[in-house]
Amino acid sequence: MDETPVAAPLAPDWPALRGLMPSNVRIGTAVNGQALATNARYRAVLTSDFNAVTAENAMKWGQLQPTRDTYVWRASDDLVAFAQENGLAMYGHTLVWHHSVPPWVSESWSAEELRELLKQYITTVVSRYRGKIWAWDVVNEVLDEDGSLRDTIWLRKLGPDYIADAFRWAHAADPDARLFINDYGAEGRTGKADGLLRLIRKLRATGVPIHGVGFQGHLQWDKQPVDVAGNLQRFADLGIPVAITELDVRIQLPMTPEKLARQAMLYEHMLAACLAVSTCESFTLWGFTDASSWIPHNYPGYGAACLFDTDIRPKLAHSALVRALREGRPGAAGG
Repeated sequence: MDETPVAAPLAPDWPALRGLMPSNVRIGTAVNGQALATNARYRAVLTSDFNAVTAENAMKWGQLQPTRDTYVWRASDDLVAFAQENGLAMYGHTLVWHHSVPPWVSESWSAEELRELLKQYITTVVSRYRGKIWAWDVVNEVLDEDGSLRDTIWLRKLGPDYIADAFRWAHAADPDARLFINDYGAEGRTGKADGLLRLIRKLRATGVPIHGVGFQGHLQWDKQPVDVAGNLQRFADLGIPVAITELDVRIQLPMTPEKLARQAMLYEHMLAACLAVSTCESFTLWGFTDASSWIPHNYPGYGAACLFDTDIRPKLAHSALVRALREGRPGAAGG
């Protein structure tokens, strides 16, 4: 591996979040493949603070199957191997997502051909990692903001049953993996959250093997979702596990002490909401350092969204989570 210079001490010198979390709740992060391969400090902090990892991009369809006849496994295999070597739970992300459909897939193909293609892809990927991945995001972002099904190639060509089919195919390929539906904008009480609740009720009523609900949580420092704990509890009341899957809290630049303080409170608020629900299984950040965050590229004028700064040193948000977990009261869960 090529190594970047390490300016700060390599061994973390702060309390590790993984050691403070309840034993039944994983704390994870999305992993940037380049940083993992080239930065020793990144790897040290990753394995010190977290006990679960998600592939940021390495397991998306466009990455894994660039042509119809070619799979490229190196990046995903490397991450799975790293997770196993370091005792980290591996979360698979994601099997069906409208943004990761390879460009060679054509909507002009028949419904039968597209259905078989999707089945083959899900079966191939899940089978390859059978027994090595504890949970999969089977379908990702299938809802519009109003809670209706998103208009995608799969809905247009296969109809709404493609969602149930995807779960059944994944379950057949690895019966022991937990299968999640994942979406953004549903962490608080919104129209999308209402639609997600309706969809899950319908799927479970027909025996679809859906085992969990993932709430992404791409938040803004000055906008707190409405009643996160109460909303998560609605899903828990169905007897289904819940998870925060992609949390970050972006700040409108420039940073100020006030913005960092409000960011810290929002991180703590989200952790409190998840832990307040008895079926909370994991709490995952979408990257842990500003050095490799996706936010500046996707939200111009925003940044500093992670628990660690660009030098991979903990920020106020990290300290807030440590303090709250040590005191056994991660923030006020209401609001």
